Amino acid sequence: MTANEFRRMALRLPDAIEAAHMGHPDFRVGGKIFATLGYPGKSFAMVALTPEQQELFVRAEPKTFTPVPGGWGRQGSTHVLLPAAKKSAVREALTVAWRNRAPKQLTEHLNR
Repeated sequence: MTANEFRRMALRLPDAIEAAHMGHPDFRVGGKIFATLGYPGKSFAMVALTPEQQELFVRAEPKTFTPVPGGWGRQGSTHVLLPAAKKSAVREALTVAWRNRAPKQLTEHLNR
């Protein structure tokens, strides 16, 4: 998977926008970051999961998903190694991260 493929997947989610955070592209919904690109290197992305969700993704795809080092990782921030990633797994992780950050009225609307 490439960074541009990740970007396209993130921006297909409802009300998702691209902005920047600390010099790296990020993806937001309702003003909250649910994913980033390019840190710690060009072959990485990050999805904002819960610790429980992170554990499931890391267990299912350990070559793709790893906890971000330090406190952010303990809170669920999860690196995605793009060259190793399956599109279906990344799509699922992005959707989960988006739901974690999206305003409740937006996710409720999608569940109808």
